[in-house]
Amino acid sequence: MERILQVLALEPTTQVLGQEPIVPFAILLVVILVVPILFERLKLPGLVGLVLSGLVLGPSGWDLFQDKSSIINWLADIGLVYLMFVAGLEVEIEQWRRQKQRALGFACLSFAISFLLGILVGRIFHLNLQHSILLGSLFASQTLLAYPLLSRLGVVSNEAVTTTIAATAFTDIGALLVLVGCVAISQIKIFSLTTLLALLGELIIYSVLIVVGLDWLGKEFFRRAGDDEGNKFLFVVLTLFLAVMGAQLIGVEKIFGAFLAGLAVNDVVGEGPVKEKIVFIGSVLFIPIFFVNLGLLIDLPTLFTNFLIFRLTSLILISLIASKFIAAWLAKLIYRYSWQEMLTMWSLSIPQVGTTLAATFVGYRAGLLSPELLSSFVILMLVTSILGPLITSRTAVTLTPQAITTKVTTDLPQQQSEAARTDTFTIVVPIYNPHTQQHLVEMAALLARQTKGKIIPLAIAPAASHMDAPQLELSVNRSERLLTKAVYHSHAFGIEAEPLLRIDDAFASGISRAAREQKADLIVMGWGKRTGLRARLFGNVIDGVLWAAHCPVAVTRLVDSPQKIQRILVPLENLITPTLQPVQFAQMLAEANQAQVTVLNVCDRRTSSSKIAARRSHLSQLVGKLSTANPPEIQILAHENTAQAILQATRLYDLVVLPFIRNHTNPGGLAISDVTTQLARQITCSIIMFGEPQNTPPNMNTQISSSQYSSLEDAGWKKGVGSRE
Repeated sequence: MERILQVLALEPTTQVLGQEPIVPFAILLVVILVVPILFERLKLPGLVGLVLSGLVLGPSGWDLFQDKSSIINWLADIGLVYLMFVAGLEVEIEQWRRQKQRALGFACLSFAISFLLGILVGRIFHLNLQHSILLGSLFASQTLLAYPLLSRLGVVSNEAVTTTIAATAFTDIGALLVLVGCVAISQIKIFSLTTLLALLGELIIYSVLIVVGLDWLGKEFFRRAGDDEGNKFLFVVLTLFLAVMGAQLIGVEKIFGAFLAGLAVNDVVGEGPVKEKIVFIGSVLFIPIFFVNLGLLIDLPTLFTNFLIFRLTSLILISLIASKFIAAWLAKLIYRYSWQEMLTMWSLSIPQVGTTLAATFVGYRAGLLSPELLSSFVILMLVTSILGPLITSRTAVTLTPQAITTKVTTDLPQQQSEAARTDTFTIVVPIYNPHTQQHLVEMAALLARQTKGKIIPLAIAPAASHMDAPQLELSVNRSERLLTKAVYHSHAFGIEAEPLLRIDDAFASGISRAAREQKADLIVMGWGKRTGLRARLFGNVIDGVLWAAHCPVAVTRLVDSPQKIQRILVPLENLITPTLQPVQFAQMLAEANQAQVTVLNVCDRRTSSSKIAARRSHLSQLVGKLSTANPPEIQILAHENTAQAILQATRLYDLVVLPFIRNHTNPGGLAISDVTTQLARQITCSIIMFGEPQNTPPNMNTQISSSQYSSLEDAGWKKGVGSRE
């Protein structure tokens, strides 16, 4: 015992901790949980914090991690593969098809100029031709780190923006092909033309098998798998690792196989809960570990003490930014873009995160890049991931959407005359929690009374393998009691209720299917907190219904009876591509309660009074389309923080109706939180999260004319609310 204590006393504590595999993993989880949140509050990308965490915890800092730890390397390898898979999965296929000609033109400009400048930098520092070519390919790729900002501003449809987004696929594929060629050639002992042709042949056959074969296989599996999201998720992950194994068998870098696998299943997965789960798993665990591991590899003392490395890093950074600027400027001349569009294209192509870092790591591991170059490119990532979105936030606010026929959804019943309505307005009310059931049914009854409609209380009994199973009998009896109580509450309001009991494998799919079968116009359901590991990993019932429902969904968290609601607030984030369904829903409820609706829009605190007046006028025109007897009040606030402004305003209201906004994660896999998410956690009054169906039928929309957009531009504001400088 004394001998053990002596040994422990001689060994540094950090070394003892580093020898326990569970300790570094626990530290990693703490870093992944805490650091991105802190950096996002500082308005910096969370991945910057992850890399700096690896720097602090690695050999250049506290040395809590051993840079050759097997568990960290293993998890980082999975994160590397997952990063490239998500990059392929996030490629906008439809946007690429629509803009492929201009996207290909801009991609060729961006790739060629960056590639040549990268080779020039390599030759200046006396790298051989092969290493210089690899260096040039690293310059050529780009990461759409500012996509969430563009989405929030409502300018994703701008032609210059869509061209840049679509061009990313071309530049990434080109960079990966050069990487694959360089690594393969470096591993060939005797290089010849025959060997090169054989490698190209294998690469072409492999790529076709992955892209075409996995796409066909995925469509067949999804067609036969039905709605089992768990099996679909496992199938997609299996295709990823099959593609990686195939790449290793033919001697191709596995990140190329992972990227192709993402492209292959892109069309199959589409936008939905399966894709959301895939991205979520990678973004909360594996991809962050990869970024932390990069920080572990940086030799910080050498980076600052060696003047040659400082010169190399500076030249790489200047050359990269200059090459992207030249490419955007040439695209401006060729396609006649404005200066603001050109600057936006430039700023979007500056960040070097996903493909660049993955390729840099592979090149370093293959011995083609020195540790100094690896450190230089990590610094490049840190600088460009901050600089790019910062410039985008200044330039994109003046852009306008390309399509001037933006649709404003107004399909709830009060926009139609009673004579025009042939069907009864139907509200499906899923019930499960007896403690919140009464307020939920009251809400639906108020809306049904206002629209002269009916409600369908819905109870889902989880299916069992045998229909005579005791647990199923208990579940059915419980559901019947809840339905009886719901009918009683609805009759108190004089509303027709048609209770429906359904036996289904899952709550979310059961609710969505029942609503479709009953031709529901609206689903009103209770709030479910995302608690527990299962809910965070695979989503809860609300997530599933919001993704799958054919009609609008109102998710309610009511702190009091709906009959007591007198003041309703509806924040509208984006006025360039607005949707009025949340406002219309709030107006329906207000007329049922003789309440007042306020529509709130938050602009930047530096916005002039004339621009604020233009916003108010434009918003009044939009709301005027609702044709209600008691129109909503219009309120414009100038504030530096959208979420805080809305949160302060909610203190005067009984209910807040928040539009449900789906996050679009960036190709790096790290989600950026939206204003709605922040508000939902902090608002203390009643909340309704209003979600619209994924695909809105064309006959449910009203067009905004081009003259309205022109007047909006002439008034001097083109900036959507929600931008945070």
